[in-house]
Amino acid sequence: MIVDTAAGVLGGVLLLRFWMQLIRVRPPSSVAQFTFTLSDWLVRPLRRIVPGMGGYDWASLLGAFLVVLAATSILLLVGTSGQAVVLIALVRLLDWILYGFMGLLIIEVIFSWVNPHAPLAPFVRALNDPLLRPLRRVIPPVGGLDMSVLVAFILIQIAQFLLRQVFYI
Repeated sequence: MIVDTAAGVLGGVLLLRFWMQLIRVRPPSSVAQFTFTLSDWLVRPLRRIVPGMGGYDWASLLGAFLVVLAATSILLLVGTSGQAVVLIALVRLLDWILYGFMGLLIIEVIFSWVNPHAPLAPFVRALNDPLLRPLRRVIPPVGGLDMSVLVAFILIQIAQFLLRQVFYI
């Protein structure tokens, strides 16, 4: 449980780092310092092996996969094959990505209720914008309420359900 929690935090930071660079969002200094301090020890050596191509930080994504693979490798002790461990790690990485998106949506909702002008609110909005923009084009506000966050949350949960059904997790 401790290994899984530590892997989840580090993997989440690596995935956040990848997402920030993918959508070209500049984080506030406190978030940047936390993210880079926690992940540079892994990302910098990986960049020598996997350089960024096409403007993507592939080293951060590979680092997240290696973290989930290391956490999943405990299954080798109970006799799970190496191929199964790699497949389970890939599915867990996809699950972490979906949970990360749900977490960002929840944070945006909390900011909109509590303090929409908080210093981190624009940053979280920018992180969620690629998910919500296509939905906002299709779903009009209902009574002044933006329902796109709720629809995005439901779609992510459907994706998680399908992921688990396909891979029997």
